[in-house]
Amino acid sequence: MSDLIAKTAMDRRLADIVQPVIEGLGFELVRIRLMGGATRTLQIMADKPEGGIEVDHCGDISTAVSAVLDVEDPIEENYVLEVSSPGIDRPLTRLKDFEMWKGWEARVETTELIDGRRRFKGTLAGVEGEEVLIALDEGKETVVIGLQFDWLSDAKLILTDELITEMLRQKKASGVIDESQFDEIDETEGDEDDTLDDTKH
Repeated sequence: MSDLIAKTAMDRRLADIVQPVIEGLGFELVRIRLMGGATRTLQIMADKPEGGIEVDHCGDISTAVSAVLDVEDPIEENYVLEVSSPGIDRPLTRLKDFEMWKGWEARVETTELIDGRRRFKGTLAGVEGEEVLIALDEGKETVVIGLQFDWLSDAKLILTDELITEMLRQKKASGVIDESQFDEIDETEGDEDDTLDDTKH
């Protein structure tokens, strides 16, 4: 398991407990973090292997994970469990993520200095062996560099209009967004003031 999925020893221990449960439901663990604070928060990000997890799925995962954590009891303090999708500007935590999101902009950070820098922003160019390829704009030319996956400390997609459009297209194609439910907006009758009043709750 990469440090991008589970950073600390405690995160890795928790991942060992919850990952089989999540995979048993047909999903994949994207990231797990036990956060500090007055009340600790256990953040779990999960997704379908092909992408497209929904709110109901997060609820199913939360129920199943809670049951296992109650038995194993790895966290001594009180904590809150949060299960979510990776979101649009998703973290890239597995080698396959960099191939899956090839062609999209990302921000990548490394644990050590590489050519005097730790932060790289560019377009993902897939993977080659254990290396993540990223195309960087260096003045007038584009340079593709390879970063060992093990060197990465953080990586995520950059939120762009194009990425949002693509995510909505995928959701529409998979039937997650049903445009027919928006038809009523066009059929609403009445003057402008009535329409505004109808929208207040």
